[in-house]
Amino acid sequence: MAEYSSEKRVVIGSDPASLAESVATRFLHRCIRRSDPSRPIHVSLTGGSMGSAVLKAIAAHPKRDRVNWSNVHFWWSDERFVPRDDPERNELQAREALLDQLDIPAGNIHAIAASDDGIDLDAAAEQYARELALFPSDDGPFPSFDISFLGVGPDGHIASLFPDRAEILVTDRTALAVRDSPKPPPERVTLTRPVLNASKRLWMVLVGPDKASALGLALAGASYSSVPAAGAKGRKRTVFFVDESAAADVPPELIDAEY
Repeated sequence: MAEYSSEKRVVIGSDPASLAESVATRFLHRCIRRSDPSRPIHVSLTGGSMGSAVLKAIAAHPKRDRVNWSNVHFWWSDERFVPRDDPERNELQAREALLDQLDIPAGNIHAIAASDDGIDLDAAAEQYARELALFPSDDGPFPSFDISFLGVGPDGHIASLFPDRAEILVTDRTALAVRDSPKPPPERVTLTRPVLNASKRLWMVLVGPDKASALGLALAGASYSSVPAAGAKGRKRTVFFVDESAAADVPPELIDAEY
């Protein structure tokens, strides 16, 4: 019988729309409570359909404008190295879903360079690493996001850290160039596993029956090199927000009805 980690919890929504609204509400409540301008909130965003769904739910939420957005900084866990106006670019998706609707200083949005910015892929990763180095960590060598949103692929990948590839094993860098990605587009920039795990809270959002296997392996403590989501662990909380179809095989003792 598989052994499950008590540090990882599962929150279930009845369907993708209600799940996105639930995550949006939790996020806004946390931001509203943190109004001290001397303690900015650093958030790492993700791409994908559920990443955008959560941002759209935040944009439509009645409490959206109660947040002091000048105190919130947005980063990305990964980015597709495509032109800035390419619809596959995570930054563009986030701007359309939420960021362009907020009263937020331009300097609070820390986007990764695009392929038409006049620099190559390696330089884009290095530039992002330099910007991350200006973000003070709490007590370690890596920046510590207050919340990192992550999607999880059917293969268990997170950010652009894919199974059985060299990037998932890197521990001495903050940002990496990714080439020949098994999922298109082939060129990307990604945060490394130790940066993601320096986050105070890791919130992974996944829906659909095709994600059930990856969720089960992540909860059961599979090898993170083969199932990167299994190696994702926030310093304070690690939460999988899932819909009922993805959670079909989740043990009842891991379901958190109160978080």
